[in-house]
Amino acid sequence: MPKDVNEIEKQRMRTLVLRKPRSTDGSAIWELVRECTPLDENSMYCNLVQAEHFSDTCVLAEMGGDIVGWISGHMIPNEDALFVWQVAVSPRARGLGLGRRMLEHLIGRDACAEADRLNTTITKDNEASWALFRSFAREVGGEISDKAHYKRDTHFDGQHATEHMVTITLPAADEAETSDAA
Repeated sequence: MPKDVNEIEKQRMRTLVLRKPRSTDGSAIWELVRECTPLDENSMYCNLVQAEHFSDTCVLAEMGGDIVGWISGHMIPNEDALFVWQVAVSPRARGLGLGRRMLEHLIGRDACAEADRLNTTITKDNEASWALFRSFAREVGGEISDKAHYKRDTHFDGQHATEHMVTITLPAADEAETSDAA
């Protein structure tokens, strides 16, 4: 990569801010998701509620003041698992490892401290999502597995591809600290 392009990318990453979303971010989140096909578009109201009610388990990425990344997620009730619903990265911020950085940021939050695994669903043809979550699993030292979960005919009336439940084991906080020190 030419030096000047590399310097531009470094500068962009220096302006990156990962933060909890606010309800006032709902419309910008909705616009970001709309530009990130093949993500399912939710209503703007859904994104507003996610940003307000689930801010502790969602991540917003800003670069130069623009919203360029979003993860919606929640702790699964009565389980020690974080469910990641959507990961959106603006075309302007792709290739910077932003998706993985947002996931790493999210699992480091107090609200996710009890999670011993991360779950998400992915269709078999979504290569970008598979690459992201495999990369994340390698980075955190987690095991990754999947199985058909929400099935095309059973759950989607034949209107949507089967979603595979992906499970990534997460290291305990003390294990992560020990491996970081090594």
